[in-house]
Amino acid sequence: MANNKDIYTSPLVERNASKEMAQLFGAQKKFSTWRRLWLQLAKAEKKLGLDIKQNQINEMAGHLDDIDFKKAARYEKKFRHDVMAHIHTFADAAPKAAPIIHLGATSCFVGDNADLIIMREALQGTA
Repeated sequence: MANNKDIYTSPLVERNASKEMAQLFGAQKKFSTWRRLWLQLAKAEKKLGLDIKQNQINEMAGHLDDIDFKKAARYEKKFRHDVMAHIHTFADAAPKAAPIIHLGATSCFVGDNADLIIMREALQGTA
């Protein structure tokens, strides 16, 4: 059974969207995509010579989908910033990687790119 973060909800979605589309636009997909983007960023920065250790990358890779939404909500209340909330939530799950999560990036890096990835997947699903 899907949890409430797996499915995007609104009156329109409840009446008209397929289960697959509702999941695609749900919080779990959005924030796990953010984590995948941070992982790819760290890999690219390591390749470019930044002091990023393989164990940090491995730790990030091991926590792409286990998002603690209650913790993220507490951080968001504290910081009043969704990206900062999820950086800290990811860092709590992968403490060795904390110094490199979001290194050199802006909020738009995860927000805009995740939106584009999800929209592409949605369009591919309708083709």
